[in-house]
Amino acid sequence: MSYQKCMFRLLLFCAVVCFTQTGSVLSQEKVVRLWDGDAPGALGKQEEDTPTLTLYLPERAQASGAGMVICPGGGYGHLAQHEGKGYAEWLASNGVAGLVLKYRLGTHGYRHPVMWQDVSRAMRVARHHAKEWGIDPEHIGVMGSSAGGHLASTIVTHFDAGDPASSDPVERHSSRPALGILCYPVVSLGAFTHQGSKKNLLGEKPDPSLVWSLSNELQVSPNTPPCFVWHTWEDKAVPVENSLQFADGLRKAGVPFDLHVYQNGRHGIGLANGHAWTKDCLFWLKENGFL
Repeated sequence: MSYQKCMFRLLLFCAVVCFTQTGSVLSQEKVVRLWDGDAPGALGKQEEDTPTLTLYLPERAQASGAGMVICPGGGYGHLAQHEGKGYAEWLASNGVAGLVLKYRLGTHGYRHPVMWQDVSRAMRVARHHAKEWGIDPEHIGVMGSSAGGHLASTIVTHFDAGDPASSDPVERHSSRPALGILCYPVVSLGAFTHQGSKKNLLGEKPDPSLVWSLSNELQVSPNTPPCFVWHTWEDKAVPVENSLQFADGLRKAGVPFDLHVYQNGRHGIGLANGHAWTKDCLFWLKENGFL
């Protein structure tokens, strides 16, 4: 066989392999708009104005039937991929559907309540499509890191049962998560807040009543779902007090929780270095019927 024919066959084989691998990955991903038309309060029609869920579904044989809406961090100014797609792929590999939320951001001109509207709608959309996606609607949680942890702590403390009279069938579903996972979260907008996240969420001079309402350690109720909360002692960006105070709020309200404070780990560590939180979290998810 000539050299040219050998090279042609080799290139053809590589192309087929690449196509098959890409197709395999794409078959596990699907992007779903939260609203069919423009999102409420949209400032335009660009990608940044269109909140979505990206699905990472486990193989049916491996699926536990649970799902997790994932809120990436990024200070309400950008979305950190390793705290979105990275988490989703990790969850899917353990049988939990990862649903990555692309919510609207302060750097694109949005302020509260838009981000809360997006995560609320994401919970409802997940329940509306639960059967289609192989998920039990009673086993859909929320997960967030850093500012995404603030958004997750907002929906576990500010949810509703849905509007049964709505003409939009999605809006008839509850926005309450079954549980929450907060990773080195911004929780408070008070003394221990992350100022950049607070500014992107509320603007330069927010109303004090709004600051109080979104300091979520103060908003825990007996109806708040169980939470897994973790932080690191050496976090220099978001003080550990955010997690400690939220856990104290959960304790006072009688809400079950797991709190882990690890000595080592920079802010934004995510899944890096095989961090111990992943093992602890999987154990907790199993205890709560998600695995």
